[in-house]
Amino acid sequence: MQINIRGRNMEITPALQEYAEKRLSKLEKFLNPEADVQATLSVVKENHIVDVIISIGGLLLRGEEATQDMYASIDLVVDKLERQMHKYKTKINRKLRQKGLKELNEKYINMTLARDEEEPRVVKTKRFVMKPMPLEEAVLQLNLLGHDFFVFTNAETEEINVLYKRKDGNYGLIEPME
Repeated sequence: MQINIRGRNMEITPALQEYAEKRLSKLEKFLNPEADVQATLSVVKENHIVDVIISIGGLLLRGEEATQDMYASIDLVVDKLERQMHKYKTKINRKLRQKGLKELNEKYINMTLARDEEEPRVVKTKRFVMKPMPLEEAVLQLNLLGHDFFVFTNAETEEINVLYKRKDGNYGLIEPME
């Protein structure tokens, strides 16, 4: 198991590095030796955020936690990932017991081949009239619709803009460049 720990907007101290590696190594009982663990530790305002992505032969598991203490965030994200892996392992074992191993392998191979052959495609097209509106009205529309993004014609620039809701609760605006 390869553990890679990096810091964003912060310096990783040797003690913090050692603690994170020790806690993440608990996940080794669920993982094979080829597993790749990427942990990103960051501090945003007063939140200590730990984001862990585990790559296991094409399967990705992700956990993110934010608390006031980096060590507590590490503990919580490891607990969350253990629950995810236990759930995944239980689901696989249950399928193995219910169906023969041969049937499951054939189904997995067929699914993989079908997934490889099938390209992503557009499954829905939406058309709507975009009336020019100021940014404040677009924010209201976004909140009223309950969507993560809103496409509108900006009344000030007369260009198409995309307003989106960020994870931190603020908004982002995408404007075209000339």
